[in-house]
Amino acid sequence: MKQEKKDFLSLPVPPARLSITETAWLLGFAEQDIAVLVAAGLLRPLGHPPQSGSKYFASAELQELRADTRWLAKASDVIVNHWKRKNASRSIHTGKAASNNDNTSQENNFVSR
Repeated sequence: MKQEKKDFLSLPVPPARLSITETAWLLGFAEQDIAVLVAAGLLRPLGHPPQSGSKYFASAELQELRADTRWLAKASDVIVNHWKRKNASRSIHTGKAASNNDNTSQENNFVSR
């Protein structure tokens, strides 16, 4: 565990407003998972930040979510399904490219015989 993360998690009282990194540390998710949880409506940033702007989250709300095992299970399922879809689409694209290369090399072998 990085020292910065360890120091943050050791604070007796966290700041009222947390960054994406701090939110991920507090909830036990990866930083890139926070955007997925926001998109799924499971996390709400404070205020109305622009889509590409910095987002902050209320520490009090995060503490409640952190203690809610149903929310944690739902959030974990959302993350798992997100990465399954992402990896499946990646393998489909990779699989097509690989099969096209295989067909081309087979055609080349056929022609050279």
